[in-house]
Amino acid sequence: MEENNDKGREEIYSERVRAGKRTYFFDVKSTRSNDYYLTITESKRRPKDDGFFYEKHKIFLYKEDFNKFVEALNNTVDHVKEELMPEVNFEDLNKEHEQAGQSNSDDSELKWD
Repeated sequence: MEENNDKGREEIYSERVRAGKRTYFFDVKSTRSNDYYLTITESKRRPKDDGFFYEKHKIFLYKEDFNKFVEALNNTVDHVKEELMPEVNFEDLNKEHEQAGQSNSDDSELKWD
């Protein structure tokens, strides 16, 4: 039901983040009244019969909530990094993930409705 809420809305800007078997899309869209909102979509490739399909979960984020959302996300990530996993070097993890992703990158299978 939620996916129908933004069909036909103009997409202004988009960023894609590949994260293992998941892909995250950050899209800025406009409303009919020229206001803007953000959608965050998690897309997971799932097997189905002889092929596959993409399972999607979407969050709509409106401008009045941007600051609260970013603050909560930053606080939560900082808590994990500083309190729960201080021994982990997250910069090294990013480099390892980027190197692994370069050898496995295949954009031909990403499809949107």
